[in-house]
Amino acid sequence: MSISNNKKYQYFLFFILSISTLFNGGNSNLFIQINFVLLGILFLQCKKNKNYNLHLRNFLQQNNLSLIFYFLFIIYLLLQIVPLPIEFLKFMALEKYNILNSLNINIKYSSISLSYSDSFFQILNYLSIILIIFILKMIFFSERHKRRLYIFLSFLGFLSSLVAVMLYLLGNPEILFFKNEFYKDSSTGFFINRTVFSIFLLFCFLSSIELLKNFRHINSNSEKNLFFDRIYIRLFLMFITIGIITSFSRIGNFLLLFTITFYLLNEIFVSKKKDKTFIFTILLIVFFDLLIFGFYFGATELINRFYFLDEELSTINNSSANITRGQIIIFSFNQLNEFLFFGYGSGAYETMFQLKFLNSDNKFADHAHSDIIEFFGEFGLVGFIILFFSVTKFFSNIRNYTFTNSILFFYLIIILLFDFSLHIPLIQMLFIIFFSISNNSNYKINFRS
Repeated sequence: MSISNNKKYQYFLFFILSISTLFNGGNSNLFIQINFVLLGILFLQCKKNKNYNLHLRNFLQQNNLSLIFYFLFIIYLLLQIVPLPIEFLKFMALEKYNILNSLNINIKYSSISLSYSDSFFQILNYLSIILIIFILKMIFFSERHKRRLYIFLSFLGFLSSLVAVMLYLLGNPEILFFKNEFYKDSSTGFFINRTVFSIFLLFCFLSSIELLKNFRHINSNSEKNLFFDRIYIRLFLMFITIGIITSFSRIGNFLLLFTITFYLLNEIFVSKKKDKTFIFTILLIVFFDLLIFGFYFGATELINRFYFLDEELSTINNSSANITRGQIIIFSFNQLNEFLFFGYGSGAYETMFQLKFLNSDNKFADHAHSDIIEFFGEFGLVGFIILFFSVTKFFSNIRNYTFTNSILFFYLIIILLFDFSLHIPLIQMLFIIFFSISNNSNYKINFRS
């Protein structure tokens, strides 16, 4: 049985996402390069197909202004790492100029970014994001393709949760590339940070819920196959939920509870056709996973687990001064004025923290724990405005705002304000994937895939 090119390309994208999942969400300069190369290869292969080029051309025409702003943003990021005459920094990066002067080193040229190497790899990461959008618009153009993607993410979340919970029950031993020294008492799986792991599983949870919700609209030739599909997805959902619970991430558990409540209220009060099976499945998740398993894996923290703001007041493990997340956010906010217009460079937060935070000794914070503040600090006012226009214009062109989009926007707001997961490449890719495929159903396709 031959496999169509469309399936091959989709499976290759699934392979790229799997690699990112296995290695801490692709959150390293090495895997940013690997993602960029693999996505570049996939994009060039897709470009060979005339039908795919037609899809891409259609997307470019509909989003030309958004793309112009985005490529201006990429050019701006390049400007941040270009060596400039040191005198230029007096006007473009005064704080960097003052830091260099304090070193008493004769330097004639320097970049705006405090860490030009990390900023360079971030440019590759932002190029990877636009490549993903182009690829999605070329090869995911039907509900069947969206369902295939959801099945993959559901299965990937199931495997990740299964591994994470097994390691958690074994005490999170150090095995090969599993590094769990920071979170011995929680599930992290292939990820270093438990919150990033829980946010990843939330996307897998959404995929599984959407599959169950839409199974009733599928005209399957085999009711038996559809029956077993439902069984598998419910099994995946159970393990994914347990994975989020045992991560003990307050933001992850809060967003999980919000998602379940939102779906339940929508199905009961908004949906015209009540699906009792779907409602029963959601209630089963609430009582069996959230309450019974939640009680088993931490009865004393059953309520506090959903109080995500408590993490903003808690102490950061890798801080020598017992600084809280809230204090790191305040410190990061106070630095915005010193790097106001052109920022301190994409990916350069860790360097800025080590240079500017007093009494940090040999330990440091590598994220601001508020993505919106960190993005503003990295890009500066100029870069942030350019990116803002690009993103808002892109969203304004989405014609079909789905129920899932509303949930994703809520995720986006909470993460931007209170977390750093949006700086992780895999989480960025998942947001882009979910928002992008919501509008692909507008295309009219006349060939099989």
